[in-house]
Amino acid sequence: QGIFVLGLPYALLHSGYSGLFLIILAAALCCYTGKILIACLYEENEDGQLIRVRDTYEDIANACCKKLSPKLGGIVVNVTQVMELIMTCILYLVFSGNLLSHSFPYIPVTEKTWSVIAFVTLLPCVFIKTLKIVSKLSQLCSLVHFIIILVVMTYCLTQIQRWSWAKFRLSIEFEEFLVSVGVIIFSYTSQIFLPTLEGNMKNPGEFKHMLHWTHFFACVLKTTFALTAFLTWGEETKEVITDNLPSFLQTLLNVCLLTKALLSYPLPFFTATEIFYACISRSYLSNYRSPLFALGVRGSFLLLTLLMAVFIPHFALLMGFTGSVTGAAVTFLLPSLFHLKLKWKKMSFLEKCADISIFILGSLCSLAGTVCSVKGLLEVFG
Repeated sequence: QGIFVLGLPYALLHSGYSGLFLIILAAALCCYTGKILIACLYEENEDGQLIRVRDTYEDIANACCKKLSPKLGGIVVNVTQVMELIMTCILYLVFSGNLLSHSFPYIPVTEKTWSVIAFVTLLPCVFIKTLKIVSKLSQLCSLVHFIIILVVMTYCLTQIQRWSWAKFRLSIEFEEFLVSVGVIIFSYTSQIFLPTLEGNMKNPGEFKHMLHWTHFFACVLKTTFALTAFLTWGEETKEVITDNLPSFLQTLLNVCLLTKALLSYPLPFFTATEIFYACISRSYLSNYRSPLFALGVRGSFLLLTLLMAVFIPHFALLMGFTGSVTGAAVTFLLPSLFHLKLKWKKMSFLEKCADISIFILGSLCSLAGTVCSVKGLLEVFG
């Protein structure tokens, strides 16, 4: 339940009743693609037993593309992963600038300037070398997130007399709907982390049960949160739902959200830089193993996220674009494609149809959502 759950009520505003269906459908599809992705890690031995022969998303991609090029698949996956992680970091900066500008409207400072101020507090990230520090920050982040969701839900329940199903749209704008699709998909993406997670489970045999329950509860929580918030504010629903709260609650929660955003930033940032640095270090350029070069990589990535946040300060459109491009690829396209490639001979007819359908659906949503998000961003820039 990441910080981008706060964009789901805004997605419902532009998708109406179909948005509720999409939240449920996305949970089911993401759960399925998570299972087939993990299935690609295993192969049967001579005795018919499943043996884990691959460890990462990159290993699966390389196995699928080994006839074309031994490393082509890994490069595609790594580029996609780095793009998604960096876009996540950019979103945190955009989100921080948005929060600060709404929290202190009486200070004559632009939203972009607030993003720069938030960026300054993240400069120490260039010195993070291990996951130990990141894990402690993430633990605090989870606690803050729980408080935020609890407060928003409690306030919405106190406004139950304002609720009306008439606030839902029966007719929707196609382009706005596709941007909402990207937002909803992006709120579910977890495939990047699943191979590592499954490999570290005490009992990997329970992975499927874990995936079923986590996606079920995620779906229930997302639907409940998005629905109660949208029924409370209707057409007035804003990109970040906390902007709809009364000023006294908004200031309190904005401080919590700012804390959460800044605490969330190090994990995707650290992961992205580690993937990039590992790829460089494995190449023939062995001189790039120096600590100074690693510091330069982290510094460059940090600066890149700031520049992008300053030039594209639109939270929902940016989240929709990210979900449509990298989210759809990592969540739908690649798992179904890899599963078809590696397991074709052992798959049933229905499994083949399911994978092909998901691949086609993911391709269409990704293409259409990307076009609409880019068009929306271009219109914003005039």
